[in-house]
Amino acid sequence: MNNIGFLAYLRRDLLLAYRRRGEAASPLMFFLLVSTLIPLGVGPDSARLAELAPGIIWVMALLATLLSTEGLFAADHQDGTLEQMLISPQLVVMPVLGKVAAHWLVTGLPLTMVSPLIGLMLSLPEIAIVPMMISLAVGTACLSLVGAVGAALTVSLRKGGLLLSIVVIPLYTPVIIFGSATVQTAIDGINWLPPLAVLLAMLCAAIALCPLAIAGALRLVNSN
Repeated sequence: MNNIGFLAYLRRDLLLAYRRRGEAASPLMFFLLVSTLIPLGVGPDSARLAELAPGIIWVMALLATLLSTEGLFAADHQDGTLEQMLISPQLVVMPVLGKVAAHWLVTGLPLTMVSPLIGLMLSLPEIAIVPMMISLAVGTACLSLVGAVGAALTVSLRKGGLLLSIVVIPLYTPVIIFGSATVQTAIDGINWLPPLAVLLAMLCAAIALCPLAIAGALRLVNSN
């Protein structure tokens, strides 16, 4: 029953994202468009771009993920689907995980797949491409889970985008630190697995704790 709830909400949200392809593609388009502007603002010096690339890519990934997080539960709250999910006999954490997984597949995975192109635009060394993709795949999953907690807390607010940013950006900071450190250590020729291991530990903790926090926040908001 719990697996069915996870798969049902995963499939449902993926289908909704497909029907709203323009809205779903907004984070990816933001990621690509901002990337084309960075060399114009920083300058064409490849050495300087390569030096700044890890931090730039991760900050852009954070902002792109945050751009789509606000609406994670908003439509369900407006049409009553969220209330039905909360009163269903199955564990709420499984539908929540399904929705977060769909969010990552629509947002985090495309960002990860296009990141080599962004890396080339920012003169990122080839040796750092694979570490960047792996760290982004893991890190954007963390961002989706943590962002979903903030989205659940602000779902009843008409304009909760600013509050959502205030809530989640401090929690995003460790992910950015170790995500960019993974890429930077690869550029420096150092073993990049230790910072990636920390990132994986953060993901495991987020998978264990965030769905419970999201379910609790949704119940709290729905009861008010």
